[in-house]
Amino acid sequence: MLKCLLAIPLVTGCLCLFIKKGRVAELLNLLGASLCFTISILVLTDITKGQPRCDFDGLIYVDALGGFFLFLTLLLSLAISIYSIGYMRQSLNKADLDRYLGRYYFYLNLFILTMILAVTTGNLGILWISIEATTLISTCLVGFYNERTSLEAAWKYLIICAVGITFALFGTTLFYYASLNIPFELRNTLNWYEITRFADRLDPGLTKVAFIFILIGYGTKAGFAPMHTWLPDAHSQAPTPVSALLSGVLLKCALYGILRFYIIAGKCLDAAYLNNLLLTFGIASLVIATFFILIQKDLKRLLAYSSLEHMGIIAAGIGFGGLLGVYGALFHVLNHALVKSLMFFVSGNLSIRYHTKNMENIKGAVETMPLTGTALLLGSFALAGVPPFNIFMSEIAILTAGFSSGNILASCIILVSLVIVFAGIVKHSTAMAFNSPPSGVGRGEIDGWTVLACSILLVPIVILGIYIPNFLDNIFNQSVCIITGEETAWMKEGFSSMK
Repeated sequence: MLKCLLAIPLVTGCLCLFIKKGRVAELLNLLGASLCFTISILVLTDITKGQPRCDFDGLIYVDALGGFFLFLTLLLSLAISIYSIGYMRQSLNKADLDRYLGRYYFYLNLFILTMILAVTTGNLGILWISIEATTLISTCLVGFYNERTSLEAAWKYLIICAVGITFALFGTTLFYYASLNIPFELRNTLNWYEITRFADRLDPGLTKVAFIFILIGYGTKAGFAPMHTWLPDAHSQAPTPVSALLSGVLLKCALYGILRFYIIAGKCLDAAYLNNLLLTFGIASLVIATFFILIQKDLKRLLAYSSLEHMGIIAAGIGFGGLLGVYGALFHVLNHALVKSLMFFVSGNLSIRYHTKNMENIKGAVETMPLTGTALLLGSFALAGVPPFNIFMSEIAILTAGFSSGNILASCIILVSLVIVFAGIVKHSTAMAFNSPPSGVGRGEIDGWTVLACSILLVPIVILGIYIPNFLDNIFNQSVCIITGEETAWMKEGFSSMK
């Protein structure tokens, strides 16, 4: 099944490139995304019942943590494939639809392929290669419209992330060099599982330096401040489905890379050293994002800075440590991905209907687009952390972990920032949803496919604010145990003490 997950996007993308009929390419892409999502559920179900899945002598390795990120990647890929059908029909001229749609789906499937590889590889070198490949492929998508602003954003994105990934390469090399104290037969491997087994023998001094390079390198791709400067431009200029994929999935793949090295380093270093680093980057990202959210006028740039804010919250949750902090962080990974993808879908609908991304010119969305306007309000409240939506639950878990662990100052900073962000987002969203719409603005939704995509995401956003299904709870519990190093003890108890 894992081999199929790597083959399906590649075959689908190549077929879309050579098919000249846009409608055929749409359905083919949707079929491929549906197959991949179905397989991810089967893989995840299998993993949570027994041992991790391993293939190609460890090059492919999926445990509960990787399975969770794989499920998230393919869930959003399916939603984005559905949304792309309606959005791309409206954003491209009819004359260009057959000409450019195949190329769009080709790049989209390659992008998804690289992210699948990133979260399913067991080799730290392949992990670096796959995350670097996500940059190269997604650059083509950021500059897809071939306009001055989009090309400028694509180049900025490419250069900054290329510099960051170079730091990650150096960090990976240092981790390998620090592993020279492990048994001789393992010195020639970058296999994550094998290195983790003997991680307590790593050179502590080199490991400290190596993790800093990893955090800066992959943190650049994850959008942590102050390496985040590519994020607002890339998110605002890319096609809206790509923006949703960048924010909902790509940032999380980079975070996944950090977590893999965090697990290794945690077995030979003091947890306080690693947690303080993550907490520093997390708080800095949150504070910087709070200021820019308040002054934004461009809707997609607002959502981009919101991604910076929420990545900071996730980093802080891991930095607080403990079972609750890490559980809350992983839960927030899922919640943010769902809500932010929904909000980008809404922004795409609004920008097409109003012919602008300037929030000052978007008024009366509930009147002009009843379904999209309702999704705008619900999604904004969820993004701002209003109960009973899902983000409120994960933010409460992270804050509780912060206060419980004695990080009072950091927890208070997060709490104050969340209150300010709540006020800013609610102000922006209500102004767009209500008031009188500008003259000349049409009425009605832009396409049924875009409404369907928004509806699909709204369902789990509401449900997860009230109830966490048992299978998700089990995935989170097992992933927490992998990250915290408690897997043996918790697995023997069947995770009963976590529930």
